[in-house]
Amino acid sequence: MPLENDERSLKVNYCYWEGTEDLTAVIPPEITSLGYADVENRVICKPETIMRIASISKCLTMMAVAKLWEEGKLDLDAPVQKYVPEFPEKIYEGEKVVITTRLLVSHLSGIRHYEKDITKVKEEKEKANRAFKLTKPNQEKELKEKEAKGIEKTNSVKAKKEHEDEVKSRNSKPGRRDKEFEQEEYYLKEKFESVIESLKIFKNDPLFFKPGSQFLYSTYGFTLLSAVVERVSGQKFTDYMLKMFRDLDMLSTVLDDNEAMIYNRARCYVYNKKGRLVNAPYVDNSYKWAGGGFLSSVGDLLKFGNALLYSYQIGRFKNTNGKLLPGYLKPDTVAMMWTPVPKTEVSWDRDGKYAMAWAVVEKKQQYGFCRQQRHYASHTGGAVGASSVLLILPEELDSQVTDNGLVAPPRGVIVTIICNMQSVSLNSTALKIAREFDKEKWMQYVD
Repeated sequence: MPLENDERSLKVNYCYWEGTEDLTAVIPPEITSLGYADVENRVICKPETIMRIASISKCLTMMAVAKLWEEGKLDLDAPVQKYVPEFPEKIYEGEKVVITTRLLVSHLSGIRHYEKDITKVKEEKEKANRAFKLTKPNQEKELKEKEAKGIEKTNSVKAKKEHEDEVKSRNSKPGRRDKEFEQEEYYLKEKFESVIESLKIFKNDPLFFKPGSQFLYSTYGFTLLSAVVERVSGQKFTDYMLKMFRDLDMLSTVLDDNEAMIYNRARCYVYNKKGRLVNAPYVDNSYKWAGGGFLSSVGDLLKFGNALLYSYQIGRFKNTNGKLLPGYLKPDTVAMMWTPVPKTEVSWDRDGKYAMAWAVVEKKQQYGFCRQQRHYASHTGGAVGASSVLLILPEELDSQVTDNGLVAPPRGVIVTIICNMQSVSLNSTALKIAREFDKEKWMQYVD
């Protein structure tokens, strides 16, 4: 809930926040919290508060997929029926097609999301493509004009637009902007005893696109992925994931099980049609553990981010005399996960492409002393009564840093925000926070 007249900066674990115009003016380096975990009982949100992390669950599932692939147990390019024969072979426009694990993790399988109407989905895709084709030339033209007028004016125009967007976002009611939550299947109440059983929701539905031809974000694709993990690992998907969380020291990360006693679990909230805060409706997320069914804390998500960043960077550090332990994954594996995949797109970051269960922005700079694009990976999440983001901004390492042995990985900035309020846009805020921390680190180097 909003705290009246609160002028503090945004913290990394909060219920819902309204405050100063400059979200990144003063950012504390520790894990803190803001707002209520339980509004009715006035339970204050704490760093150890556990909330729905929604689609960040996909990143956790990808870690399991990557580990099984490294161990040689999973072929990313084999038909999924090799592991899950219960999932029927598919025909698209009279042609037999193949769905693989690699296609599932990048949302290229053609399996539907919550919308069942193929016509609606294709119309929305065509509309989005037309809009992109119309706006891209204009954006490039405007960019060149701004660059011709000087860097200072470009930055001021950009800053003004960002400020207007933030104000607009804050002044609109959360929970009333996202039409996706009108889909009935967000609100399933049936408890599924296994991931194989949950396949029945969509396994007999037609594909919306030919596998590999188009991007279609699909949480159900990750439900199928969980069945693949279950068969390959030889364990129940949920058991395998909980064991992985123990290995990663993520002891607060658990299943979103309504019956279990989960200490520090927050309640979930939405705004109703009249703009009033109400409890989120009851849902059972057992049909989508892999794609949106885990609970976690900000501390655990930071551990997860650091484990990934360590794995990504460890191969670059030399002369460590064997003092550094290996990462949970190999550096090349994380690099593969964070490599943009052709034909993909990202709804929450226009600079990004989808990779393997992560959105990735590549390092890019077209002109000297102009806009720089840093390399980072992120994922957002939206669930009934919850919003989330996890963003990893690796430090740009040079050989002097990696060869002298004076520093060790992970090197970079990790930001995670979890919120027990539906439809709160968090990605741009997380990126601003990451950039502020990154700027502060560079200032320390200069000093």
